[in-house]
Amino acid sequence: MTRIIPGSLLAIFLSIPLLGFAQDFDAVQITTIPVRDGIYMLQGSGGPIMGNIGVSIGDDGTMIVDDQFASLTDKIVAAIGALTDKPVSFVVNSHFHFDHTGGNTNFGRAGAYIVAQDNSRKRMESTQVLSGSGRVQEPYEAAGLPKITFFDDMRFYFNGNTVDLVYTGNGHTDGDAQVYWREANVIHLGDMYVRYGLPFIDRDNGGTADGMIDAIMNIANLINEETIIIPGHGELATRADLLEYHDMLVVIRGRLVRAKVQGLTEAEMIATNPAEGYAAANERTTGWLQQAYAEYTSR
Repeated sequence: MTRIIPGSLLAIFLSIPLLGFAQDFDAVQITTIPVRDGIYMLQGSGGPIMGNIGVSIGDDGTMIVDDQFASLTDKIVAAIGALTDKPVSFVVNSHFHFDHTGGNTNFGRAGAYIVAQDNSRKRMESTQVLSGSGRVQEPYEAAGLPKITFFDDMRFYFNGNTVDLVYTGNGHTDGDAQVYWREANVIHLGDMYVRYGLPFIDRDNGGTADGMIDAIMNIANLINEETIIIPGHGELATRADLLEYHDMLVVIRGRLVRAKVQGLTEAEMIATNPAEGYAAANERTTGWLQQAYAEYTSR
């Protein structure tokens, strides 16, 4: 089933890389959503758009996936404190973008070990410019850098779960990590999967549409119909939702590839409305299509 995302909503979410730190963080409210078996999702509302945080609590301590903005650390810690008196031992970064890792330095200074795919640490070590927006992300200080990294996969045994950290290749960026709590059957996908329509693909930092499509199918083959998905942004989801998202990207890719084969210019491609049925025709959608088309015409 196709879903057209209202232009205003899509514009908000696709402008995530443009968000700076001059935001009203005081207005943000952190909501705690139980997921399953000691796993929760923290969401923020009332302020800048921010990534979903996964939380695992239990006898072994507290693990979180992503930590949003530095200005929200106190609110995040308070929300976790309402669930457990055990401090955060591990922070897993789903990727390097600031709206998911901005709290790294605060949690690192407090004693948490930060874990990420190795490419994400490399991105955080130096200045990065995000695709499309041109937003500059400055290097992280030592306390905010991941101290533990992996290449293809890593496994934790934590709070009664076998926790697999999985790298599925270049997708949203070149350093995305999916976190799968096997016994609970819950997976955090970071921005490899979002629920606001067309995803942000950071081409300047290793992201590719083809890679995201392949990664999503690999993830779908890893999980099952009972798996609860924590997306990078938006509400909890199912495998069926993930496959619908995959199909959306496949259809749009097919339209873009056809445009390339036909030798269409960028303007002619836009005129064919390749995102029809999935996103409203507006400036943000046009920008997304321009970025995606360049992936194919540059080959």
